[in-house]
Amino acid sequence: MDAFEFVMNYEKFLKEIETSIKPELLPVFEKLKLVDPTDLIGPDNFFVSSSHARGFVWSLFLREVSKSQN
Repeated sequence: MDAFEFVMNYEKFLKEIETSIKPELLPVFEKLKLVDPTDLIGPDNFFVSSSHARGFVWSLFLREVSKSQN
């Protein structure tokens, strides 16, 4: 999955997270929704698969959850 495909699928990945998390984590999730996916990766970035890209987005979410709990 190249950078263009990632940007096109970013909202889909976010939707998957939104449907999987506890309601109390929604404020953290809302922060992630405000992020422009083109700011997350460069045009030369490449993901091995859709699962790899999905995992990247999940890791961003988990990082934000960790920050919010400190």
